[in-house]
Amino acid sequence: MLVWSPLAGGLMSGKYRRDGQPTHRTRQLTDWGEAPVRDREALYRTVDVLARIGQARGVSAPQVALAYLLERPAVTSPAIGARTAEQLADNLAAAELVLTAQEREWLDNVSELPLIFPYWHQANTGSDRLSPADLTLLGRHL
Repeated sequence: MLVWSPLAGGLMSGKYRRDGQPTHRTRQLTDWGEAPVRDREALYRTVDVLARIGQARGVSAPQVALAYLLERPAVTSPAIGARTAEQLADNLAAAELVLTAQEREWLDNVSELPLIFPYWHQANTGSDRLSPADLTLLGRHL
């Protein structure tokens, strides 16, 4: 899987927090609508965990987010969209970051989405008949 916009257009960068706005002009979290934020509180909870792990490890929240994606079994590459040389260098450093099992669990828990149809139905009624691909999609919901 190639992950397009793995930092959600900058929303996972750590610069968008519930307690303040970025100091520069931005389209995010306005009426622009891309990337769509369906649950702003869930976004902030995820960013809080990314930032907390990053601070503890001495790395940026984007490095943590990208390292987490790179460790996912189906991900072959994230399609990063760095605007500056500094962002590019920071994003590329994620390839060297290895998260602990505890850090991955925190991120799994905070970022898990509720299953939509038909996946919730499959998980509840047919989990004994699912293929390996289905099981990957359902992940921890089984």
